Amino acid sequence: MDDKQLRKSVEKQIKRMKKAEEERPTLLAQSIFMGTLSLLFVIPVIIGAYLGNWLDDQAEEYSIRWTIGLMFLGLVIGVVNVYLYVREHQ
Repeated sequence: MDDKQLRKSVEKQIKRMKKAEEERPTLLAQSIFMGTLSLLFVIPVIIGAYLGNWLDDQAEEYSIRWTIGLMFLGLVIGVVNVYLYVREHQ
């Protein structure tokens, strides 16, 4: 490898490293990403819990079947939401 090829290779790597440094997400961008992920996960679980609790209150006997079932459904939906969001944004 002669000097010109070596110089060209090093310059190419330097450009690639500078571009990677410029495209690196900031702390704010990472915080927003993590906040979005947490909301995508937590909101379906909370909705399932409230809806399940309301349905259980409508029953005449003591029951937590709807609450547990809809919380689990919210958990599954939250995991799918996070998976789809991460797959889309990477």
